[in-house]
Amino acid sequence: MAKVDLVNALPAPRSTVLVLALRGLVFVIVLVLPLVLDSYLLSLAILILFWGLLGQGWNIMGGYAGQFSFGHAAFYGLGAYTSTWLLVNAGVNPWIGMLAGGLVAVVFGLFTGFLTFRYGLRGPYFALATFAFAEMLRLIAINWEVVNKSRGIQVPLRGTDSLLAFQFETTKVPYYYIILGMVLFTLALTYWIDHSKLGYYFKAIRENEEAAAALGVNPLRYKLLAMSISAFITAMGGTFYSQYLLFIDPEIVFGPQASVEILLRPIIGGAGTVLGPIVGALLLTPLSEFARTLLREPPGFLALLRGHAGTDMMVFGALLIVTIILMPSGLVGWVAKHWNRLVKR
Repeated sequence: MAKVDLVNALPAPRSTVLVLALRGLVFVIVLVLPLVLDSYLLSLAILILFWGLLGQGWNIMGGYAGQFSFGHAAFYGLGAYTSTWLLVNAGVNPWIGMLAGGLVAVVFGLFTGFLTFRYGLRGPYFALATFAFAEMLRLIAINWEVVNKSRGIQVPLRGTDSLLAFQFETTKVPYYYIILGMVLFTLALTYWIDHSKLGYYFKAIRENEEAAAALGVNPLRYKLLAMSISAFITAMGGTFYSQYLLFIDPEIVFGPQASVEILLRPIIGGAGTVLGPIVGALLLTPLSEFARTLLREPPGFLALLRGHAGTDMMVFGALLIVTIILMPSGLVGWVAKHWNRLVKR
């Protein structure tokens, strides 16, 4: 009597079909979303995708490779300043400027990474070193006439909508699709890293660098590679920001608040996961806008908050503390943990 493989004879699990259907539905909703949103909500959707992109850049280095950076504003600002300066002073197309800014950020990342990794800086010492490099760039930009010092740089208006010129004055919808394409690209890249040998090397270094080195993984090489990928993605976000708001200055793009905003999304959403930065951006970006609105026009019982800058960052700090205590793996990790328990039951 022939044996019957009962496992292979079973039909495909319905959960797989359901997941694929949900992914397709989400993709369709994301594509048509800007067509049904008003101007304010469209701007909010663009900001969610924008911070998701920057968070994804930090996630590759801080989440997968385990190198906690507190100075990603350095790469963000280099991308913004390189592309904007080239556009204003040399007439270089912003798309080319985006690539140039990414390469400048990669070179800077390799330089700072070699200095810090080569001499064994880890944990809080590495975080402080990255913060110091970002502050160094901020002070240089504030005092350097070539980049217009603290006055910043204004992107000149063309007076027309142009995809080639990366500028749209009559509608923000193209900005939405541009940043959506950038986010989808980084999601695909992160998914590939997560399921590739490269990702396993990153995770091995994150969990135990000495053990990874003993098994033949070169920590310096792969940490520099993680920093390069992270720097390039973050610099791309800097170029998008400068073309979207048409203005940059040292405090906005090199300031410590930018670094904090970048790392908060992946930590809250789930560092070292593919969707963590996007989930964090979905949660924190609307909350950030709500906090700023509340500070500008607080209700009567919160009148004491009026005019007190930094209160929104205090709210973010409290959220970060609560998340680290209650959900150390972030929202995505917490949901995955409880979902697995439910499936087992």
